[in-house]
Amino acid sequence: MAAEIRVFTCLTDNFGYLIHDDATGATASIDAPEAGPIIKALERESWTLTDILITHHHGDHVGGVAELKQRYGCRVVAPHDKTTKIANVDQRVANADVVKIGNLLARVLETPGHTLDHVSYVFDSDKALFAADTLFSIGCGRVFEGNYPMMWDSLLKLRALPDDFKLYCGHEYTASNIKFALTVEPDNPALKARAEEVARLRADDKPTIPVLLGEEKKANVFLRADDPAVAAKLHMKGAKAAEVFGELRERKNKS
Repeated sequence: MAAEIRVFTCLTDNFGYLIHDDATGATASIDAPEAGPIIKALERESWTLTDILITHHHGDHVGGVAELKQRYGCRVVAPHDKTTKIANVDQRVANADVVKIGNLLARVLETPGHTLDHVSYVFDSDKALFAADTLFSIGCGRVFEGNYPMMWDSLLKLRALPDDFKLYCGHEYTASNIKFALTVEPDNPALKARAEEVARLRADDKPTIPVLLGEEKKANVFLRADDPAVAAKLHMKGAKAAEVFGELRERKNKS
């Protein structure tokens, strides 16, 4: 039986996610931006929290961990980089490790750049990618702790996943990401179609996530920094992909 996934808002623009295995009753929260909305979502579904899978140490992704652990006694899984001092951690994971949530299996991908400890969780059987702040719909995370080649390598890992996987990212940034992307690729048909879809969703106060990874590969310019056409748009013909990516991210930072 496929996993059940619930999407809701935490804080101002963070996504909260619960993934549930009906066969065993196990339920994991992907990150814990704040406890309140996660508790409400659990109570709405009559689920009990068994696990928290942390992607990175930023406060808007771990702020609810202590309260949730105290309330549910859940296991807290976090990246192996102990220098980040994430509290209440029970298990540390590194690249290619597998975490069991009941019968569900989450494969760990190290995706540094936004932070050095960032990991993404891939549920292969459920075709679900939880990429937090590495990959957003039509965007990517700011590079705070790593460098542009590191972040580009992380995006390549995610781009290599199958097109029919669904992307679940850390924030509702899609509309603003589209606004920037259109300055680079105003004639990209996939991007224009996504822009129309997102405008409809946001007008109805609906989330823009999840989205198929295959659609992201066509519409998200940050995933195509190795496309000569993208380099040409930036007047960087012949430049290395990581350099093109860096220029894109610098422009987005200033937008």
